[in-house]
Amino acid sequence: MTIVHVVEPFAAGVSVFVKYLTETMPDDQHIIIHGERKQVMSAANVKKTFSSPRVRFIKWHSAQRSIHPVKDFLALTELYKILKRLKETDLINGVHLHSSKGGLLGRIACRILGIRNVFYTPNGAPFLSGKNAFSKYFYRQMEKLGNRFGGKVICCSSSELNAYLRLGIDATYISNGITIDEKIRSTADQREKFKIVTTGRIIQQKNPYLFNTIAQYFEEFSQFEFIWAGDGESRQELTAKNITVTGWLGQRDIEKLVADSDIYLSTALYEGLSFGVLEALTLHKPVLLSHCIGNMDVVKNGINGDLFGTETEAIVKILQYYNNRDMLHVMGEFSKSICETEFNVKHNFSSYRELYANNTDNITPGKKWAFA
Repeated sequence: MTIVHVVEPFAAGVSVFVKYLTETMPDDQHIIIHGERKQVMSAANVKKTFSSPRVRFIKWHSAQRSIHPVKDFLALTELYKILKRLKETDLINGVHLHSSKGGLLGRIACRILGIRNVFYTPNGAPFLSGKNAFSKYFYRQMEKLGNRFGGKVICCSSSELNAYLRLGIDATYISNGITIDEKIRSTADQREKFKIVTTGRIIQQKNPYLFNTIAQYFEEFSQFEFIWAGDGESRQELTAKNITVTGWLGQRDIEKLVADSDIYLSTALYEGLSFGVLEALTLHKPVLLSHCIGNMDVVKNGINGDLFGTETEAIVKILQYYNNRDMLHVMGEFSKSICETEFNVKHNFSSYRELYANNTDNITPGKKWAFA
């Protein structure tokens, strides 16, 4: 079976998602049509993370993030030509579209070409990203427009699914997952510093302003240290003197940094289901997450971490964790256990192959797609 993946933001969580898909389907061929965001990570570096010899890459030169009618028409035309060539050489058994831009343009191209076995995974509902009422309305209409061109929406968390159902779009979901193995573990039970860490792109969706506001409360307390492992266009919002921004690190360096922290903090406005958070679970970390779509699927309140709604709630929780550091080890053990049970990529992503092989008419909207 040959699956074609259309990926505009070939970086960060989306690239990890596609990488896991290829690894859980090693006997099938994958063709990845990809854009590039050099300011995040070059396509060449992303490709190096793919180990399967059955993965091929085709550059989607005209794909870009921002909305621009002329450039988007060029991107659609280029994508149409690529898919047409693959279809004519019988190299498409299914098309999986990733993220909002790829999802819209990909569904239009597939409809024109008569490709029916089409799937779309938003990895973060785009209509939640608007900065004001008008932009949120615009993104909602774009999602509804894309849905009219067919394909099946496959969300990556239960809460993301509910957001699509509320929008009036039929969908199902397969939970994101991560490789469960024995990773690095810190040997320091009581560190000199109480370290709060997060990972990923520093962008508006991750709400660095809130991360900075929380950190500022602790500026006069030398025992607290905040770390953001990553980089991005909103880096200038992290101004608190107790925040360290590491820039982009290799995977092993990120694992070590998270393992040596006390808690993982997410201030995101919304998520699909964050691989950074799942990575923290496998590293036995308690998680303190903003109460939003995606994050709410991970936390068992008080067991492996907590959700918070305001900066004050986050500050209070951090102080509670600091004053009860012995409980963090127990919470971390629950984190690993929950990840093994609910977010094991080998179990969750195996459903995708069955999904690709079945006609979309057999999918029940609003249900979790899974096989025994």
